[in-house]
Amino acid sequence: MHPASPRRRRTLQGLAALALAPAAHAAPGGLPNATHDAGSPEWDRIRAALFGSRVPQPGQDVVQVIAPLRAAYGASVPVKVVHKLAQRPERHVRRLWVVIDKNPSPVAITMDLTTEVGQADFETRLRVDEYSHVRVVSELSDGSLHTDSRYVKTSGGCSAPPNRDAPHLIGKTVLKVAGELRPEQLTPADVTVIHPNDTGFELNQVTVMYIPPHFVRSIKLSYAGRKLFDADMDFSVSENPTLRFNFVPHGPGELRAEVTDSKDGRFSGALQLGAAG
Repeated sequence: MHPASPRRRRTLQGLAALALAPAAHAAPGGLPNATHDAGSPEWDRIRAALFGSRVPQPGQDVVQVIAPLRAAYGASVPVKVVHKLAQRPERHVRRLWVVIDKNPSPVAITMDLTTEVGQADFETRLRVDEYSHVRVVSELSDGSLHTDSRYVKTSGGCSAPPNRDAPHLIGKTVLKVAGELRPEQLTPADVTVIHPNDTGFELNQVTVMYIPPHFVRSIKLSYAGRKLFDADMDFSVSENPTLRFNFVPHGPGELRAEVTDSKDGRFSGALQLGAAG
């Protein structure tokens, strides 16, 4: 079954249309500016579409997003999400959203999480199309919403042409684990999918025509058959999407990623892990 339901597709399409509505403010000198914790007209509309009447609370005691104030390259902006609580059954992060207010497709990532990740910290790289807030909203197991944001100054992230040196590798999925596997301990890992993540806004310099959109839609991670997280994604994630994450192994097993893209391509990667001697 395709990971993006018709309802979610309609929601994302609606959010993309809302984000394109004009609502920019300028600082003296004509350059956009804002504080990190400021709102925006785009965010007001996106928040209402995602959460209805529920209002995420400022939550740096729960979650923090780390991103550069100025990014040299808008098509690859490093972003890290850090949570201040461990993933315990009695209280944990069960879902999170990463939003870029002014992007053509503002909801970059939606993740469904389990306690198997141990600590719900993630790193990735995003496309940021113009000066914009990058936000994370975390929903805890008690239903509460917590948010943090950073204002990032960069542009051109959705129109920068991707690297096409190895089109035959599209879909190759690589998993890595840092250090030795130690059962019942937090283990850092990352997954990378070789993919152009075309946005539909990139111009082919040879044909002078727009490159059709083609991007990773979902990455599902499991270990020893137990779900770690499901990530729904869009083209606001950089080419060759990478997620750095944690998991808690309970013994030897297979770390596995199942990937789908917007053209119904299906890919997978696996890494067999054994306990440290």
